[in-house]
Amino acid sequence: MTTSLAALHIAKKHLGLDDDTYRAKLANLTGKTSAKDMTETERVQVLAVFRNEGFKPDNRQSSKALSGKYAKKLQALWIAGYNLGVFRDRRDSALLAFVKRQTGIDHVRFLHFPDDAHKAIEALKAWLKREAGVMYGNTNGFDWLAKDGAKVAWAQWKILHPDASLSARNGFDETVSALLGKPVLYLAAVTDREWHTVMNGLGVEVRKKRPCPKT
Repeated sequence: MTTSLAALHIAKKHLGLDDDTYRAKLANLTGKTSAKDMTETERVQVLAVFRNEGFKPDNRQSSKALSGKYAKKLQALWIAGYNLGVFRDRRDSALLAFVKRQTGIDHVRFLHFPDDAHKAIEALKAWLKREAGVMYGNTNGFDWLAKDGAKVAWAQWKILHPDASLSARNGFDETVSALLGKPVLYLAAVTDREWHTVMNGLGVEVRKKRPCPKT
């Protein structure tokens, strides 16, 4: 298993960063010029930014395990649950076990029929809504909440900051900017991919606060 420290060095090479550029990026994101001096949370946040900039860890085994028309959607929901502290195990094998419980089908690659896929997808959404307050199907009048990634990120923020409200977001916008490594003037402009980066960054803190998820 690749450590976060090793992953940063791999990302540096993958992105073609020279030493000065790499250290400048680290300093801009964390105030530290060496990955060794960072906390694990800081390293994960930097990795999230690097992924947003094009770094792609070697996930060939995971991609091979999850093939099929609905695999990407199911995996996205499962990882969201992990980042919300609802699921302990983010591995594909845990997702496959869930799919089998819901549909009786052994592998997501066999989910060719919309009814079977819909059953698994809606069951996951209902679980995340019940256990973590994700507002699926509801934007409360805020256009930036139209994306599912934004809904998950806001649910994470509410776990970390229970007193936050949509009208007074208690630093949410600033944290999104910090995790993306750029100023975000309008949350509605954040892309699906960028919300994924934000979710991964917030997930580190959420899992500390919710150490005993259900599965």
